[in-house]
Amino acid sequence: MNSAANRPDIKKLSFLGVIVTMGIVFGDLGTSPLYTMRAILIGGRDNFSELLIYGSLSCIFWTLTLSTTIKYVIIVLRADNNGEGGVFALFALLRKKSSWAAILTIVGGAALLADGVITPSITVTSAVEGLRMVKMDIPVVPIVIVILAALFFIQQFGTNFVGSYFGPVMGIWFFMLGALGVSQLILHPFILEAVNPVYAFRFLSEYPGGFILLGAVFLSTTGAEALYADLGHCGRANIRVSWIYVKLCLLLNYFGQGAWLIMNYSQGSDVNPFFEIMPRWLLLPGILLATAAAIIASQAIISGSFTLVSEAISLNFWPKLNVLNPTKIKGQVYLPVVNWFLWIASSAVVIAFQRSDNMSAAYGLAINITEMITTFLLAYYLFQKGVNHRLILLLLMIYLTIEGSFLIANLHKFANGGWFTILAASLFFVIMYGWYFGRKLKNRYVTFTNLNKYIDMFRDLANDESVPKTATNLVYIIKANRIDQVESKVIHSIFLKQPKRADTYWLIHVDKVDEPDRMDYQVTQIIPGILIRVDFHIGFKVEPRINLYFREVLEDLTASGEIKLESSYDSLRKHMIPADFRFVLIDRVMPRDYKLSNIDTMTLTLHSFSRLICISDVRALQLDSANTIEEQVPITIDQPLGRRIRRIGSPQ
Repeated sequence: MNSAANRPDIKKLSFLGVIVTMGIVFGDLGTSPLYTMRAILIGGRDNFSELLIYGSLSCIFWTLTLSTTIKYVIIVLRADNNGEGGVFALFALLRKKSSWAAILTIVGGAALLADGVITPSITVTSAVEGLRMVKMDIPVVPIVIVILAALFFIQQFGTNFVGSYFGPVMGIWFFMLGALGVSQLILHPFILEAVNPVYAFRFLSEYPGGFILLGAVFLSTTGAEALYADLGHCGRANIRVSWIYVKLCLLLNYFGQGAWLIMNYSQGSDVNPFFEIMPRWLLLPGILLATAAAIIASQAIISGSFTLVSEAISLNFWPKLNVLNPTKIKGQVYLPVVNWFLWIASSAVVIAFQRSDNMSAAYGLAINITEMITTFLLAYYLFQKGVNHRLILLLLMIYLTIEGSFLIANLHKFANGGWFTILAASLFFVIMYGWYFGRKLKNRYVTFTNLNKYIDMFRDLANDESVPKTATNLVYIIKANRIDQVESKVIHSIFLKQPKRADTYWLIHVDKVDEPDRMDYQVTQIIPGILIRVDFHIGFKVEPRINLYFREVLEDLTASGEIKLESSYDSLRKHMIPADFRFVLIDRVMPRDYKLSNIDTMTLTLHSFSRLICISDVRALQLDSANTIEEQVPITIDQPLGRRIRRIGSPQ
């Protein structure tokens, strides 16, 4: 998914950019014809009629027009955060980040990750199922399991070596979709009358169970959220231009499938019109191309899940995980825990549901929820931007009506598989909610103190030879935004817990900023040579490799003559041994004797659950564990006692 990031002009409108965009952005949308009409057909097989075909095609046309084209391509793509898109980028754009906005963002992110479990399963399965037209007893499930295992296995090596082929393959795929559709439209051109919205209205009002079939219609637009999420990889112009070609090919194929059904379908027969409209000489090559397109769609959602979780980590929505860079391509990340979880979960879906039409019941609900979350956050963002509130209200009324209708229809599939989507999304929600609000709860009790009160104490301790030297340089990671402040726990660690003498004390503050790619720092000599503060300004798309950045800061300060990195010990200095550093990491723990509200207690319980998958700060900051001190300090909460304990007996 991120393989385009090494092309400096990928975000600029160009023929190359349009081709690459088709491979990165439209894999999910582009494979929807594999299963959408089949899902509609299965839902309406007992009441097959022309209204089923004409009405469902009309709904598909207007869904792709109103939801994908107008909402995402025209409106949502404008809400970019320095060129980046997605639900977390939209949250970062908000000036006021309220708790409910954070909860909405968590719900949207959780639903997208749930989609990452289901998309590889249904797309690859629906493509491989085409082999049954060649040989009926082909073992689909084992083939799919092998493909998924290979797909997830190669993630650790990076995907740039195949990424350059994604665009051309998808370009050929979309051409085939359009050509197959045209081959049927020539035989029955009257199917194009389904563009008339009257058919959609009649379908919803007259066809038995037509409203519930909106859950199958929604499958045609399940990749729309990827348009926004991949904005930072391809650029707005390339997405908009390529969508013209993609939408045309998709609609031609859908209407071509509809034309074939009108001319050939027999009541109750089990067919997939996508493969039925293929000429027999094209069947095997077409199935292979469909499988390749399904793998590309799966790759896009897998890479997107890595990017999503890494952004969530940067914005403190997700516990710290081991984030690797398998290639030198900027922005391409690999998260082993996420990769293997998605592999196990996707394989379990295939084994449990067996057929793509069974999986379609679980598919769609997750993206439906994410699209509604995007609508709410977009409206809140536009409100903060000062857009006319009447226009915002109109936007909400239109899209909440559309997406709410889809949600009601999708919830009817809950017992048939929708429960799996809710279960997967709930797991991700619990992790993010516990981590985000647990940290906020603990931060509520962070106390800061004025550094100016301790200036003399720092000088005295640094020169007090009666105190054993802990290290030449002691480094603390702090949260205080103000230069003249520091957390009380740091003062407690240096002066009270056990005095820690050093020649130089470093205070490192990491400022996570809303600009996605920002990387710079400031140095403040609070006590020249003794107490130095470094402020890093790191964008939410940048990997927070603080240990590496700190080393670069030290190189800069040494080159400018502001510090000397030679050892403070005479016997080592003459041998050019560099100065030693020791990091101190302080974890705040909640004492068991404090009574919190039920909500706060639940939040801390969920936070403890989230910590189970969290790596240590030593690993997250890539520090040397041998040179790192890890301490625990209690969180101090003022809780007045009902009465004071009484002493008995007189003093001796």
